[in-house]
Amino acid sequence: MWTGTCELDVLLGDVHSLKQKRSVVRPLVAEIRRKFDVSVAEVAHRDLHRRTMIGVSVVSGDREHVVEVLDAVERLVASRPEVQLLSTRPRYISSEDY
Repeated sequence: MWTGTCELDVLLGDVHSLKQKRSVVRPLVAEIRRKFDVSVAEVAHRDLHRRTMIGVSVVSGDREHVVEVLDAVERLVASRPEVQLLSTRPRYISSEDY
């Protein structure tokens, strides 16, 4: 079994309040969840209105699938014009690592 996680550090575009931030982040999180069937949530910078950290996790029987899904999530976020992807931190863990 393979588990993959990825932290996506995101700068939001023309956002001036937490309410506007929610109107950008919630649809993005929902689209990631729907499109890739992964666990996803806003995990940091919740009180900053122009910044967020989105955490994504996926479990699979093979490493290639985990890498493929997390790469696709990263491409989706990077392609969104209303946000700027600052950095990503992927991690891959095998059940044999324990």
